[in-house]
Amino acid sequence: MKNWKMTWAFLAVALFMLGACSTQAEDIEIASNDVDISSAAYDTPSPAATADSSEDPAYSYREMNDAGFNIPAVDVAKMNPDHIRREVDFETTEPPGTIVVDQRARFLYYVRPGGKAIRYAVGVGPMSRSFHGTATIALKRKWPRWVPTANMIRRSPEHYGRFRDGVDGGPGNPLGARALYIYKDGQDTYYRVHGTNAPSSIGKAVSAGCIRLLAQDIIDLYDRVSTGSRIVVQ
Repeated sequence: MKNWKMTWAFLAVALFMLGACSTQAEDIEIASNDVDISSAAYDTPSPAATADSSEDPAYSYREMNDAGFNIPAVDVAKMNPDHIRREVDFETTEPPGTIVVDQRARFLYYVRPGGKAIRYAVGVGPMSRSFHGTATIALKRKWPRWVPTANMIRRSPEHYGRFRDGVDGGPGNPLGARALYIYKDGQDTYYRVHGTNAPSSIGKAVSAGCIRLLAQDIIDLYDRVSTGSRIVVQ
């Protein structure tokens, strides 16, 4: 049990420092339980997710048990008030259901009718290494698996060699509780909108290009977004 805990602790720290997302195909491998976009089932948001986001912040960031995994509460008293999920005024020509990411401000907006949006604080990679433009959320995964590529193992065997067979979904997985997979013209961009196990990374340029949210926020967003939804990264 002690060795298992040490392994997961090492994984969480090492992958946080090195980044689980990448700007190149050879640096990331899609989880083995993912499917080709042509066979992905298109779904609709859960009815609960369509309600107005007017919850008490302490409730929004409460401790959660999800699929048997414990998600710690976030102390909202210590959060930057601008990082708390809320509905805001948001003028855009994008239709409701679109995700808009403002990388400079480090906010993600889920567009709603009537000039409104749900705003989430995010951590992003340096803009020079990140995806820009319009694409599609082609796949959604709960507690996704993560597998390092042969190139990652070759480049840093001391970090990745022990994980060559992949890491199952769970609190120690660098993709966190949920992942939304960004495709452009039917091709994987190798960028993700995903959860993070490092709350302090929110609002910072910390990843290798992907867009990360607090666990409670990615779960909320996941429940709102349909596969096939439009995403605009600015």
